[in-house]
Amino acid sequence: MGAERKGLKLEPGPLKAGAILVGAGTVLVLAGLGVGGGHVLAAVSRWVDEMETPPSELARQKWAQGKAAAQAGASAWQTQAPGGASPVPARAGS
Repeated sequence: MGAERKGLKLEPGPLKAGAILVGAGTVLVLAGLGVGGGHVLAAVSRWVDEMETPPSELARQKWAQGKAAAQAGASAWQTQAPGGASPVPARAGS
């Protein structure tokens, strides 16, 4: 007489059904991501095409503005009068 096994008993049927449902759900999710992502990419592409100034040119302009501002700030800092006094006169009422 064999001893009965005690512990966790799993039936293969529900496990197979669960695996099939998970696989089907994964396929649906990937399909949804493909459709939605394709639509978003197409919309962004149309939006960029309709812009007067392309994003690369805007980035180039902003980079030049930032560079000029940094150079102006460095120049002002380097030409500051001795003793820490500012070469720019104070405003009236300050």
